[in-house]
Amino acid sequence: MPALLQIENLQVEAFPETPGQPSGKILRGVDLSLADGERWALVGESGCGKTVTALSILRLLPEPPLALTGGRIIFQGRDLSQRDAEGWRRLRGGEIGMIFQDPLTSLNPAFRVGEQVAEAITAHRDLKPADARAEVLRLFRETGLPDPERVADQHPHQLSGGMCQRVMIAQALAGQPSLLIADEPTTALDVTVQAQILDLLRHESENRNLAVLLVTHDLALAAGFADQVAVFYAGRVVERGPVKDLLEHPAHPYTKALWACRPTEGKPGQRLPAIEGAPPTPYQMPTGCSFAPRCPSVKDRCRQEDPGETEVRKGQAIRCFYPSGV
Repeated sequence: MPALLQIENLQVEAFPETPGQPSGKILRGVDLSLADGERWALVGESGCGKTVTALSILRLLPEPPLALTGGRIIFQGRDLSQRDAEGWRRLRGGEIGMIFQDPLTSLNPAFRVGEQVAEAITAHRDLKPADARAEVLRLFRETGLPDPERVADQHPHQLSGGMCQRVMIAQALAGQPSLLIADEPTTALDVTVQAQILDLLRHESENRNLAVLLVTHDLALAAGFADQVAVFYAGRVVERGPVKDLLEHPAHPYTKALWACRPTEGKPGQRLPAIEGAPPTPYQMPTGCSFAPRCPSVKDRCRQEDPGETEVRKGQAIRCFYPSGV
């Protein structure tokens, strides 16, 4: 059975405005495969390529300065590079839904939220206005919004952050997609609301057999949501695999360090561990392994050679010459 989404050797570069300046490698050969109904989490520090990967799927990159310079994205067996303008219109919001980071900047402040979701429905489904309104209310009830009639007639600024995020989820589901991309959907929400939003996304995934690609910097959050995890560093996936195996037995030193940085119970007053140094910039990638300058287990070979991907356990693969716990 073919994968729902297949990303092969995806490469994205940033081109400077000044002629003669070098380009920066934002993505350096990303490979991912997502099945129907499967939940993946893309995790890593800010600037590692998670969101760029998500935006590349729907060709929402700011071009220029960014440009997709290599690789293929195949969705439902079709190469997305072959899509025309009408094909992209059907795909965005129809076959693939997306939840953006900040609902208050993604929703139009000039229109009622019910109108915005109804527009997404009529753009992808052959429904009359009255039926679209009924579908909006149904989606609002399904996503846990109280008093859907009242909420539908309000503007974004009249709703809380959590309510706006539920509206965004309803809008992303309006076209009945088979894949949902959620880019940091719990940003700026308190812990209780974060848990509610993730529970909602999990419920929708299971109820609709909906594949979900979750972008997050929080490994602990991914642990409670995803089936599979891809750990990004410097524009590459450095470790990927089933969430339970990857977090119980992290093989890449970066994954291990990220997991160690999470807050844990029972240790009040203790300083949280941190990863020394900073990630390389896209314009100054080090020779050899990109994590070598920060790795506590670095060896001479790491500074000289770029490790390819190797499988350390069934379904779990890393880019590292000296995996831990294997």
